[in-house]
Amino acid sequence: MDIFLAISVLIFFFFLFSISKRLLQKRKNLPPSPPSLPILGHLHLLKKPLHRSLTNLSNRFGPILSLRFGSRPVLIISSSSLAEECFSKNDIIFADRPRLSAGKHFGYNYTAIGWAPYGPHWRNLRRIATIEILSSNRIQMFSAVRIQEVRSLMKDLFRDSELGISVVELKSRFSELTFNVMMGMIAGKRYYGENVVNLEEAKRFHEITSESSTLIGSPNFRDFVPVLGWMDFEGVEKRMVRVVRRRDELMQTLIDERRRRKKKVDFSPSMGVEVEVEKKEKTFIDVLLSLQETEPEYYTDQIIKGLMSALLTAGTETSALTTEWAMSLQLNHPDVLEKAKAELDMHVGPRLLEESDLAKLPYLHCIINETLRLYPVAPLLLPHESSEESILGGFDVPRGTMLLVNVWAIHRDPKLWVDPTDFKPERFQGPEGAKEGLKSIPFGRGRRVCPGASLAMRMVGLTLGTLIQCFEWERVGEEKMNMTEGAGLTMPRAQPMKAVYKPRHTMLNMLSQL
Repeated sequence: MDIFLAISVLIFFFFLFSISKRLLQKRKNLPPSPPSLPILGHLHLLKKPLHRSLTNLSNRFGPILSLRFGSRPVLIISSSSLAEECFSKNDIIFADRPRLSAGKHFGYNYTAIGWAPYGPHWRNLRRIATIEILSSNRIQMFSAVRIQEVRSLMKDLFRDSELGISVVELKSRFSELTFNVMMGMIAGKRYYGENVVNLEEAKRFHEITSESSTLIGSPNFRDFVPVLGWMDFEGVEKRMVRVVRRRDELMQTLIDERRRRKKKVDFSPSMGVEVEVEKKEKTFIDVLLSLQETEPEYYTDQIIKGLMSALLTAGTETSALTTEWAMSLQLNHPDVLEKAKAELDMHVGPRLLEESDLAKLPYLHCIINETLRLYPVAPLLLPHESSEESILGGFDVPRGTMLLVNVWAIHRDPKLWVDPTDFKPERFQGPEGAKEGLKSIPFGRGRRVCPGASLAMRMVGLTLGTLIQCFEWERVGEEKMNMTEGAGLTMPRAQPMKAVYKPRHTMLNMLSQL
């Protein structure tokens, strides 16, 4: 009985607080807002997938919309000009991240690059990411890893076709490919296919990565109704703690392994002593361990694990999903597939595609850009938060407001795009296409823009181009492929993609030699 009385008192005071807060806010020129409920705010209006639900609300109330997720004020932007205003003159103000439970647990108490607040620490992490890890030179150093994994996929597909298999489910293949690529660059390991040294470790990493992705994308009621913070609905918080502990142990194992391998001990007969010889191959962990040697008090193992987890989270599922969407779109538009194939035949020929060839394939890039326009894998980007009061679109935006930019809605705005829901890669061709690119922001904009955009474009381009070059592709059945989106922080297909394939006659010789 005492518990029910306590809850009732809490709800009563929260109701009074909400009423008084709304009366104060009426004095400000806030953006339009639909009617809300006590405690819940506008949470009852939200449906899955969230980007479509928010688009429907914006269509009714306007491109700038003020909502409350429980007690948390949220600003929804679904206009290109307003997004540009957010990430230009208001960029510093909106460079913060909201303190959500996912950032607390998966972001090492908001110290990892994706969740850290804007300030000296975040700027240093950003510098490390852009200069030490994701610079053009560093990405180029790992081109062999990407080529090896893409060709390994082609080899597996060719072997299956030789056994009479003609239908392939591509979602899992792309996930395994991108995970191998990122782990190869991060730790020099592969967890799928041949030459997997530790199958048990691979299995654990796969389970942890899958559950982490699910939990990061799952709403946590405690983030929006703090008054009920003592309640853990569906055990989300406990699951986060458990999976983070397991992930942390695995990542620490990888760091310790690379630390032991960083210098090997050789015996020099001429000198009669043991000498340390630094190994030539360098993974991302090796780069970070070198920085740790210069500033051990800052580059702790926790900082390294935070960067590792950010690379895995942002660099695996996103590239895999983009490739899957691109293949799905092309199977629904065979004329586009044929045009891409002709471009590859003209500029690459019967040899296998290399990363250096991508610059000669503008139409392939148009396909990727158009895929990212229609199906951005982060349809709402990552949430931002205002660090001080500001004015946006003529409206007052209070400090501490969470910002969601509905990229999915912007990319399909009929005021910006001709035939916005149609798949037309040609819209990105030539000088006019460059202008179109300014209206497409799948990687965000401003200080928090994704630092891995260049790596993602290389990975998707190499995978997609090699698949088109090596195999003939068709839909399973005569009907067009269902392009319904699933729910989540990223935007997966509702159903994993399956396709009919067979080796191209002109590539049989190359495929047989893999």
